[in-house]
Amino acid sequence: MGKTAYREGKREHMCGITGFTGHRSDKQKILKAMTAAIAHRGPDGAGEYYADGVALGHRRLSIIDLAGGTQPMFNEDKTLAVVFNGEIYNFMELRGELAEAGHVFATDHSDTEVLLHGYEEWGEGMLARLRGMFAFALWDEKDKSLFCARDHFGIKPFYYYQNGRGEFLFGSEIKSFLPHPGFEKKLNESQLELYLTYQYSPGENTFFEGVKKLPPAHFLRWKDGEVGVRRYWEPSFEPDGSRTLEDWETEIQHKMAESVAAHKISDVEVGSFLSSGVDSSYMAHLAHVDKTFTVGFADKQYDETDYAAGFSKFLGVENYAYRIEPEEYWQNLPKIQYHMDEPLADAASVALYFVNREAAKQVKVCLSGEGADEFFGGYNIYKEPFTVSWYDRVPAALRRAVGWAAEKLPPVRGVNFLVRRAKPLEERYIGNTNLLGERQKKKLLRRYTGRVKPTDLSRPYFEKTKGQDPVTRMQYTDLHLWMVGDILLKADKMSMANSLELRVPFLDKEMLELALSIPSRYRAGKTETKIALRRAALGQLPESVAKRKKLGFPVPLNDWLRQDKYYHMVRQAFEGEVAAQFFNVPELLRLLDEHKAGKNGGMTKIWSFYSFILWYEQFFVLR
Repeated sequence: MGKTAYREGKREHMCGITGFTGHRSDKQKILKAMTAAIAHRGPDGAGEYYADGVALGHRRLSIIDLAGGTQPMFNEDKTLAVVFNGEIYNFMELRGELAEAGHVFATDHSDTEVLLHGYEEWGEGMLARLRGMFAFALWDEKDKSLFCARDHFGIKPFYYYQNGRGEFLFGSEIKSFLPHPGFEKKLNESQLELYLTYQYSPGENTFFEGVKKLPPAHFLRWKDGEVGVRRYWEPSFEPDGSRTLEDWETEIQHKMAESVAAHKISDVEVGSFLSSGVDSSYMAHLAHVDKTFTVGFADKQYDETDYAAGFSKFLGVENYAYRIEPEEYWQNLPKIQYHMDEPLADAASVALYFVNREAAKQVKVCLSGEGADEFFGGYNIYKEPFTVSWYDRVPAALRRAVGWAAEKLPPVRGVNFLVRRAKPLEERYIGNTNLLGERQKKKLLRRYTGRVKPTDLSRPYFEKTKGQDPVTRMQYTDLHLWMVGDILLKADKMSMANSLELRVPFLDKEMLELALSIPSRYRAGKTETKIALRRAALGQLPESVAKRKKLGFPVPLNDWLRQDKYYHMVRQAFEGEVAAQFFNVPELLRLLDEHKAGKNGGMTKIWSFYSFILWYEQFFVLR
């Protein structure tokens, strides 16, 4: 208590952290190489801290106080040092509490300094008080321990690794580990089986042997070569059935306006992404930004730029639209997989790369609509419990028999329904995507083990929601798997690849507390999704906007893969050494040729294989 921060300055923002423990003589050289690997996350400056047994580094993207704000930041006697990635939106409130408790602040308005004094005052209890997006590592020199934490939703990434020497590495991106001589780069091939179902790398493990993700709402403490990980917060759906839809409409309007205002605080210009969906449109309306950013394609079926231009004109703001050419889309694929750290088969991530690139030419901070679908029930899959519900009343044994028979049929319309509805929800739903079953993976993989099933990851979330309605159970699963593994991964990696800070007003602790209270009948139904959120938007936006079907940066991959140029590009990859190492090549080629011939159902599978091959080449062939 009563401690003063060591360094004077203003609020500082850094967007890349890395570091390690251990007693290497060349740790300065090592740390510089590690921070250089993530320079794109913070091109405005670098900072380093060295003490006995530890090295902390950061890369900084300045949003406020370009000249100052050097990190790591210390307390006055340098017994605590912290590197921090993110924003604490309630830091002034916490600063007031800490000042009343006797803490003396050296900076005018530093959210990083609040972490130092907060840790002194509350220890790990500080985390539950934070409102914002964050990943940080705090070194306690007296205790010789490292305290690390990740925000409630996993907006900011945090990876870690410990080798046989007891050395502990951490970073915003896995690629920062590559220069460290104690890091053994080895493929975790078992993750490939999960990826081919989820289309991303799910759970705590990664594609790199020994590298783990710190889960959202968890903290980690390292001391004397031992690592302990614990959860500090957990969401729970507790619907309030006493309130009307109109009540929820008003409450969402109030909370959303407050969250957007908090996320807009900056000394630099803030822009907003704008697709055709209600989420980004509602957010842009509330934010009152001067600039919106949109990408699209020449094919009108996949283009949202006309809508964005019209809605921006309605708001009275300037819209910057960019139409992506097929050639540049394909040329950038390897670089995008490199920035992802792990393979991601979401084609929209590439469009996201371009919209971030265009925004970064104009602003340093941009608002985005991630989280609205998971919080408020936005995915079409959430309508499934209300469709053909009579079939669920058919005896389970009969449904299973029909499903077993249907699974052996070609994937035509109606067959997938019979396969899916043969299983209870907790067996058939592992998240917003479910690409390949185990039988298909056996056919496609050269080495199939089946040691870890996709349901092994989703089962804990269904167990925690036992007795609740199907929509709630699916949402809860998506909050912990899909949102973290796909939505937030690509949001962070694509923005940071372009040195742009992305802020997500829907992904706010107070917004979630509100969403968790809304009954499922106001989240999704037979014909509608995000019912309460759309009503809230309808009160402030034109009906055509509030009720508009979501596209979300769609990509014309189906068409491109039938063109000779791109077909041959993928075929070359499928006939290459990497594909032969992992896959049954004739099966890959069969899928590709069938797609080119006009048969449906294979594009997403093709894209998943191709994305993995590109990623593997970046990390295990070229580097």
